[in-house]
Formats: sequence, C-alpha cells, structure tokens
Amino acid sequence: MNKLNILLILIISGAMSSCNKNTGSTVGYSGKDISKNITIIREKSTKAASIQIYTKGLWKIYAGLSPDNIDMTNPIAQGMDSGTFPLNVPDSVRSYFVIETEEGKAIVSDRHLPMTGGYNFRDLGGYVTTDGKHVKWGKVFRSDDLHSLTDADLHYLSSIPLESIVDFRSEEEMNEQPDLNPASVKQNYKYPINPGNLMGAVKADLENLTEMKADTLMMGMNELLVSDSASISQYRKFFALLQSENDVPLMFHCSAGKDRTGMGAALFLWALGVDEHTILQDYMLSNSYLANKYAKYKAINPALASLFTVKPEFIQAGLNRIKKDHGSVENYLTNVLGVDIPKMKDKYLY
Repeated sequence: MNKLNILLILIISGAMSSCNKNTGSTVGYSGKDISKNITIIREKSTKAASIQIYTKGLWKIYAGLSPDNIDMTNPIAQGMDSGTFPLNVPDSVRSYFVIETEEGKAIVSDRHLPMTGGYNFRDLGGYVTTDGKHVKWGKVFRSDDLHSLTDADLHYLSSIPLESIVDFRSEEEMNEQPDLNPASVKQNYKYPINPGNLMGAVKADLENLTEMKADTLMMGMNELLVSDSASISQYRKFFALLQSENDVPLMFHCSAGKDRTGMGAALFLWALGVDEHTILQDYMLSNSYLANKYAKYKAINPALASLFTVKPEFIQAGLNRIKKDHGSVENYLTNVLGVDIPKMKDKYLY
C-alpha cells in the first residue's frame, strides 16, 4: 500500500474525554454494510488498540463507553483508504465505536476482549443476520474459565458493566477453579453440563486413543449437548436469563469456552437469525484464541489434540442431531428450550 495515498489524522487531544461526554445519541447502521470490512484489534500484552479497515475514500471513527452513547462531535481518528491505524482510547475500560465511510456507517468494537488472565473472551455483537440486522454489541459475551483473571481484567469487565455470569462447568471444575467476579456482577448462575463424561471416556481408553477416536468422542459429546435431558435443562435456564430484563450484560463460559459454551453461542446466534456459515466461523475462532493455552498438552500427546481444539464437524454433529429430531433449529429453540424468538430479536438486534 502506498503510504502517500493515506491521510491519517489522529486527534489525540480530547480522545480520552470524548469517550465520557454525554453528547452522543442512539447509534445505528446505514448505507452499505461495511461491518465485515472493519476489525478493532487489542494487543493482548500492551492492550493497545488499532483499527484495520478496508475501504476507499475518507473514513472517520468516533468512540464512547456505550454503543448507545458515542460522541459524534469529535472523531478520534480519520483517514483515507485501507490500512491498519492506531487508536487513542483507554485500555482500562471497554470502548465502542462508530465508523463512517463514504459507503456506509456501522457500530464496531473489539470482538476479542484483552484479558491478561484469559484467552477465549469474546463479544457476540456485530454479526449480521439474514434479514440485514446486526447483533447488539456489549450485551452477551462468551469466555473460557475466569479463575486467573487479573485485577485489571476484573476492572475492565466491570466497565461494561457485566452483571451476570453463567458457568457451564461441572461442579468438580467449579470447586477446583472458582470464578473470580468483577465487582459489577450481581449474580452467578451455576448450570453444570457434563454430557457423556468425556474425560472419563478418554481416561478409560487413553492408551488406544487416536485422533479419529477423539473426533468421534467430540462429535458424540456435541450430540449429547442438544439431546441429553440434563444438558437441555441447563440450556433452557440459560435462555430464560437471556430473555429476562435483569441479567444482561451477561457472560457465559465453561473451561475452554469452546464446546459447552460453543453450543450455547451457536444457539443464541441462531435464535437471532445469524446464518449457519457465520455461526460456524464464530465457533472456529476458538482455535486461534486457545492455541497458546493448550499448546503444551497437544505437544505432549498429539492424539488428544481434538480435545483442545474445535472442528466444524464437532458442532455440526449437534446441529444435525437437532434438525433430525426436531425438523429445524428454530423448532428446537421454541419447543424444547422455550425461546421466544421474536422477543430475542427485539432485545438483541439493531
């Protein structure tokens, strides 16, 4: 890219204060859908923020501490054409942005939360639905375990402010590594899911375990997540919270944030009308974010790699089981999990 074609103006003075001004209004999307051409990145160690943008022509970006209250009077950065550019915003609190280009306008934020003591922390906002709407940012989050969060991490989560935590881990997992709570959290909900005792099956046949056998175990577990009565009961309670008026912003998690959490995220996004391909893409992001967390275990025993990663066929096995048993995922959500789909869309879509 020719740097001479880039006109970058960083407005440093006032950037911090602009995030706190009450000068914005309810924001939205307009024009062409540009959301897939914009990524907000937070560097894990330094927490430095940057924007990666693919566009032609002039763009401007505005910031705020809430998607509904962006200071639209003072852009924190503006430039010309595509590139990756630094953003001068606080690293101790969560920020949201409105980006304006010559083609359209969108709300954006960093999908991957910059947790020092965690790996797979994500905002489920920003995804586009089949009818052209977008999932709201800052409402529902998915993550891995919370027992190693730092004080800075907890302060960051309080800035959302995170109000509820749903824990899908087994009681044994909860007791061994209890959650650390942000000060903003009002309620912890313990909804343990332990379908098929996966680790028990692995330990019982560890010497003979191959990658193919591990894949089969993972696919079977995902089928149990959506068919086992105990698992269904926990997901039903999870969706009751999502439909309540008092428990959002909400974070749900398990140990890795990829399987029990992955199915919960898939069902949540499906209820809002996000297409299956996008849902699978969100599911697969766990491989990137968990790579360092489980690298040692995979190196010691490569046959166990499937237990620490995700593959499309894993969650597809669960979704296919739903379609086979109930005709459609929508039928399963409505008739089995008690989801009011119109209510969910009204609550979580722009």
